[in-house]
Amino acid sequence: MYEALTRSIRVRVVPQYVEEESSPDEGKFFWTYTIEIRNEGSETVQLCSRHWHITDSHGRNEEVRGPGVVGNMPVLRPGQSFRYTSGCPLATPSGIMVGSYRMTTEAGEQFNVAIPAFSLDSPHAKRSLN
Repeated sequence: MYEALTRSIRVRVVPQYVEEESSPDEGKFFWTYTIEIRNEGSETVQLCSRHWHITDSHGRNEEVRGPGVVGNMPVLRPGQSFRYTSGCPLATPSGIMVGSYRMTTEAGEQFNVAIPAFSLDSPHAKRSLN
């Protein structure tokens, strides 16, 4: 599990390689990731947009921006959480994702919440110790 806390908004990520959606011989690798966003603060916030940087093991970078997450713009009152699962295809057996959510308070203030960097590793990836 990967975790980050920004301004009392906790983001937890659990990635999972999906063998049945992958074709390593064809250079197709697929992961799902489940994210829980928890409001540990005292003000209500709404998730308005997302921004991702996805990098494969060859260093190719893709940037993804868009409204909400999986078709939702959840409102999180203090103590509430929102969980969703999405997916990521790559042409390499490993990679990394990192990003942020744009949140808005009821007063109209906007701020970014960090999505922690998390690795996408398949059993087909070569392992090396650094």
